[in-house]
Amino acid sequence: MDRLALILVIIGAINWLLVGLFQWDLVAALFNGEGSFLSRIVYSLVGLAGLYCISLLFRERRTAS
Repeated sequence: MDRLALILVIIGAINWLLVGLFQWDLVAALFNGEGSFLSRIVYSLVGLAGLYCISLLFRERRTAS
């Protein structure tokens, strides 16, 4: 679950980088516009993954023995 959430957060970060640098929304381009059903699903999944990743900040790190 952690890796899936991290992958989705990375996708969101790359999308925001493209928006910031080139004013181009990759998700909207792939799924037929910002308001399309599929785009909204991707945006929602990225947002939920970001919320889930907050829990990673408060977890104890395992140390290799």
